[in-house]
Amino acid sequence: MRVSERILFMVFTGQVPQTVLEAFTLFFALAIGHAFADFPLQSRYLATHKNRHYQPATGEKYVPGLWVHCMAAHSMIHSGFVWIITGHVGLAVIEAGLHFTIDSLKCEGKIGFHADQLLHYSCKAGYVIILYNGWLA
Repeated sequence: MRVSERILFMVFTGQVPQTVLEAFTLFFALAIGHAFADFPLQSRYLATHKNRHYQPATGEKYVPGLWVHCMAAHSMIHSGFVWIITGHVGLAVIEAGLHFTIDSLKCEGKIGFHADQLLHYSCKAGYVIILYNGWLA
């Protein structure tokens, strides 16, 4: 099996990366998934309403607690990419919780946009490290 075929097989079947090249490729795939989930797949509606401090415009209906559903939906989109790319549901569950937490910190004004993105990509690097070192069965 050529290296390119092995990498594609590994990325979409949950195989553990065995070389540094495979590990980097897995990180790259996760980074692409993150870019899709955080930008084109995050609608303006989700981006706005996931913030518990959002104040509806005049005439817009206020739905108490809506932010939790929007934040959860956004986090689950990210979780889905992690699951599909790594093949590990455990990492997907971790991603859902971490993404929810990191974005909540951003919405609370405790971190800015750049720190938010750095933390998200750090999570992806962490997943690759976990898999590369065989810390997840």
